[in-house]
Amino acid sequence: MELVHRSRTQDAFPRSWERLGPDRFHVEAVLPHDHPFFAPVGADRHDPLLVTEAMRQAAMLAFHAGYGVPLGHHFLMADLDYATRPAHLTVGGLPTVIDVEVTCSELKWRGGLPVQGRVDWVVHRAGQLVATGMGATRFTSPRVYERMRGGSAEPGVAIPRTAPVAAAGAGRGRIEDVVLSQGPREGVWELRVDTRHPVLFQRPNDHVPGMLLLEAARQAACLAAGDGGFVPAEGRTHFHRYAEFGSPCAIAAEALPGAAPGEARLRVTGHQDGEPVFDSVLSGPLGAG
Repeated sequence: MELVHRSRTQDAFPRSWERLGPDRFHVEAVLPHDHPFFAPVGADRHDPLLVTEAMRQAAMLAFHAGYGVPLGHHFLMADLDYATRPAHLTVGGLPTVIDVEVTCSELKWRGGLPVQGRVDWVVHRAGQLVATGMGATRFTSPRVYERMRGGSAEPGVAIPRTAPVAAAGAGRGRIEDVVLSQGPREGVWELRVDTRHPVLFQRPNDHVPGMLLLEAARQAACLAAGDGGFVPAEGRTHFHRYAEFGSPCAIAAEALPGAAPGEARLRVTGHQDGEPVFDSVLSGPLGAG
């Protein structure tokens, strides 16, 4: 679990790994069918964000186990793109074994360790392609991270004071998983950060985790898409800066042209203190998916 930065067994999805080449790795992972947060979506499909999280964890495993990046180092993702095939992600009431191929490139080294690089993922299920992805990441030692974060490096606590939007409209089944509150105008919501959430906050943190921002983007896209529902089968996200505790973060969503019939394409952005935090473009089927 430490190698994938998770503190709970049920949230750590990789099970084994092997090196296929100097910069290629195979990671076997298991997608749970009954995860309380990454619950099935649409017509009984695995959540695309569950697949994305499994890919992200596979990359952390590869860098820690394959390249020797120390466990205390911070894993910072600047870009995260994914594309899933919902038709190949049926759940069926049982956990799903997936094979994640991790390829690392454009590596920059310092002191014998990678400090920056690109990661590409290809995911198969029983030989069938189910997802691809790309990430741009870097690693920092605790000392460098503390210097980079300055006075913000201390772990914080956040308990939301605003009411959540309706769970169903945000694409969630449980109100405790809703991360948005009603905003000042249509199409804009306020990020709700609750550091007591057992999945989104596995350990003390000094900023809002990227997983929470990805979830906020999904929920905003669901709200903007309307009552029929929306499945984020594909996503492209760029993180501009950290989202901090204690300052409102506005999440805005708007529909984009070019979506296929029966699908939606939406742009979601996050802004805090007048500065961009992230932007995402999500696309996927409307309704059952």
